[in-house]
Amino acid sequence: MSDHEKHSEGYDAIIIGSGQAGTPLAAELGRAGLHTALIERAHWGGTCVNEGCTPTKLMVACAEVAHRARRAAQFGVYAGEVRVELSEIRAKKRALVASFAAGSERGLRAAPNVTLIRGEASFSAPHEVQVSGQGGEQRLTAPRIFLNTGGRPARPDIPGLALVPHLLDSTSIMELDEVPGRLVVVGGGYIGLEFAQMFARFGSRVTVLHQGEQLIDREDADIARSLLAALQAEGLEIHLGVRGLRVESGEGGAVTVRFETPRGSGQAQTRHLLVATGRIPNTDALNLGVAGVHTDPRGFVVVDDHLRTNVEGIWALGDVKGGAAFTHVAYDDYRLVRDDLLRGQARPVSARTTTYTLFTDPQLGRIGLSEREARHQGHDVLVASLPMSSVARAIETGRTAGMMKAVIDRASGQILGAAILGPEGGEVTAALQMAMLGRLPFTALRDAMISHPTLSESLNTLFMTLGEVAGSVQKAPVEPLIS
Repeated sequence: MSDHEKHSEGYDAIIIGSGQAGTPLAAELGRAGLHTALIERAHWGGTCVNEGCTPTKLMVACAEVAHRARRAAQFGVYAGEVRVELSEIRAKKRALVASFAAGSERGLRAAPNVTLIRGEASFSAPHEVQVSGQGGEQRLTAPRIFLNTGGRPARPDIPGLALVPHLLDSTSIMELDEVPGRLVVVGGGYIGLEFAQMFARFGSRVTVLHQGEQLIDREDADIARSLLAALQAEGLEIHLGVRGLRVESGEGGAVTVRFETPRGSGQAQTRHLLVATGRIPNTDALNLGVAGVHTDPRGFVVVDDHLRTNVEGIWALGDVKGGAAFTHVAYDDYRLVRDDLLRGQARPVSARTTTYTLFTDPQLGRIGLSEREARHQGHDVLVASLPMSSVARAIETGRTAGMMKAVIDRASGQILGAAILGPEGGEVTAALQMAMLGRLPFTALRDAMISHPTLSESLNTLFMTLGEVAGSVQKAPVEPLIS
């Protein structure tokens, strides 16, 4: 359908934001016969397509090619000097984003009963939205309103930060057309580490400054240490427990970044600094107070176990509600709301097991509880652990950094969670996810015949490390979650 012309109109549903929850929800509601307005202020497809997963993972792949080319001699292959043209990578990234975004828009325009509106939306009443765009202002009403406005990079309060000549966030760093000679990354979480390793492989000298006592704070300490060792082996300079971070003017157009750590004072000279200290919700322009919608102290929309806000008929999906900020979580939010509203199948958020992947090398695939979380919740656990240097496929391909770890309920043998830090860790974790969905005990994977030599075959070996302890685990059949 064509873009909405300027006028006031009532709809069956209004969706604010065309992210990975809002886009499929609009099409689904439209197919169900509900006249639906989808409002987007920036670009169709949301963060994932335009500034998140799609462009970053393409650039991670480009960096991996450069890294492997430099290591070619280790495999008896001599490729010559490796040269990275960041402008060409940027062009490739832009083309892919444009293709994905255009596909998202085409799908929406083909959906029945869906009207696309470009503009900034804000509440003027609990079920009335005002949209400001190039065509002026219009007011829309609907008994059902869904918020999928996502988030954006946070800007920490660091003295002197404005002095940095090239102050970057996770969006602007992908628009660089030359590889920086030196890059300082503030933040040792998922976003910061992916870009830190990426640019180190492009050829930058990279320093990571992280406030926490370990990288990737939510993970177990042994996993964090293993990833730290792998990144340091590639030449990344990483400082933990950073305090007193400040920026001062330097020489030759650069700045000096000064900081304190438990080991003493440190500094780094740079013209390029990436801030990767988390994200904040896009709620400031929504005028949620007028609608009476509650937010937490950080501005995230507060929802219940079915993604409903405190106001009847208003839901929040995706990153704007806080919690795990991943595309697949947002898409599952859509499925949860769809099933509840259109199929009469209410499924609570708390019933799902979160999984995610960190696209560093080694790649970290995670699902369910960490060992720390499991013990904190009072589980009596078995912990299986295996270094990637003991995995045949990893040895054969020269990718032995990392480790595998699974947390198991001692009484039932059920897998409570896992961390696979190694080549294609996310894919191996997906195999564990299937076992967890089917409620298979770990012994089923320990004794399964899995194709050799694959990375997934290492699940045999991982669970064999439990030795005779496994013999005491109850092996009674468990009814699966799905039929």
